[in-house]
Amino acid sequence: MKLKVCGMKFIENIEQVSGLYPDYMGFIFYEKSKRNFEGVIPKLPKSIKKTGVFVNEYLEIVISLVEEYQLEAIQLHGDETVTYIRQLKTHLPSIEIIKVFGIKDEFNFDGLIPFLPLVDYFLFDTKGKERGGNGVQFDWSVLDAYPYEKPFFLSGGIGLKDVLDIQKIINSNLPIYALDINSKFEIEPGLKNINEVKTFKNKL
Repeated sequence: MKLKVCGMKFIENIEQVSGLYPDYMGFIFYEKSKRNFEGVIPKLPKSIKKTGVFVNEYLEIVISLVEEYQLEAIQLHGDETVTYIRQLKTHLPSIEIIKVFGIKDEFNFDGLIPFLPLVDYFLFDTKGKERGGNGVQFDWSVLDAYPYEKPFFLSGGIGLKDVLDIQKIINSNLPIYALDINSKFEIEPGLKNINEVKTFKNKL
């Protein structure tokens, strides 16, 4: 089970979390977010994939930031279309693409069909007033109806108290690839509690 720690913001905290060797580290490039990242990303272990999180961003800006920060994955958290993603793949053929979909109490998985050949992973998050980082869970039983082999990230209000429920999902037949943690492990927006992240990772 892979682990992504998202919404990183502060250099010293980034270095602390990188010492726990999560598989992905997410940096949000969205000005309306409390966790919007600006500045320099310190050198990370090669095993950690730097992931840029974007919301309906201009293609040229995404490409520019991927090159500037040497990002290895892109998480699309807006209403990006199939055409947009196809153009992105043309310009950045080696980048991993994670497409986010929000879920509340139900979800029509047929809407994912056009994206299946284009993205590497889906990410299922809680549909809320913010574009992620709401700290609220959706009803995970909705995923029981997920019909595809395409692996996905599970996100949305995951905290230490959820380890047992997560183990059940891991042991199911669902193609869950990674867990994405954020707000439930924060001291303040963008600042992660290193001890809690460490405990969570060890329990997994």
